[in-house]
Amino acid sequence: MRMVKMTSLGALAVLGASISITPKAQAAFIVTIEQVGSNVVENGSGSIDLTDLTLVSGLEHDSAVMVPSADGIIIGLANPNLPIGVIYAAISGPSNFGSGGFELASSGSGDHVGLFAPTLLVVPQGYASDASLSDSATYDNATFASLGVTPGTYVWTWGSGPDADSFTLNIGVPEPASLALLATGLIGLGLRRRRKAA
Repeated sequence: MRMVKMTSLGALAVLGASISITPKAQAAFIVTIEQVGSNVVENGSGSIDLTDLTLVSGLEHDSAVMVPSADGIIIGLANPNLPIGVIYAAISGPSNFGSGGFELASSGSGDHVGLFAPTLLVVPQGYASDASLSDSATYDNATFASLGVTPGTYVWTWGSGPDADSFTLNIGVPEPASLALLATGLIGLGLRRRRKAA
């Protein structure tokens, strides 16, 4: 009995030590753009590590907007009256995510987050690095074609080592968690059919 307790305590100590030396998890902000009925809906969530970025301006005040041909997307409040964003530089990634021009969102909510051109990142004023962010925007009576967005996955990155981070834009691509859930369901159905056949 005493040997079992000591082995359990030893295993817990090893587990605790391995957790404490695990490197900092990399932050990431992920936006999905989906066709929902007759509307196009953007949902963003995650966090952003500002460590390796350079502050450019604290006066950004765009509405929720999309400019696919110029690599521009802001998610969050639509038609704000006050400056609500801060601009940082030093990111790299695609120069566009489609051929569409300037399009204001019909509605939006949550944190003010987005990209301008391939090098600028926007976060809410007063944002603390690695804090949780969440936002959404809706384009009423719109399609991917009418907005000029090209389906696919687009990734912008910055930083290195434990400060490396990314902004991912999934257009018409299911999130990995959704794919995993779908795969689990399909496996379950397959096992159920197999059991019935036996």
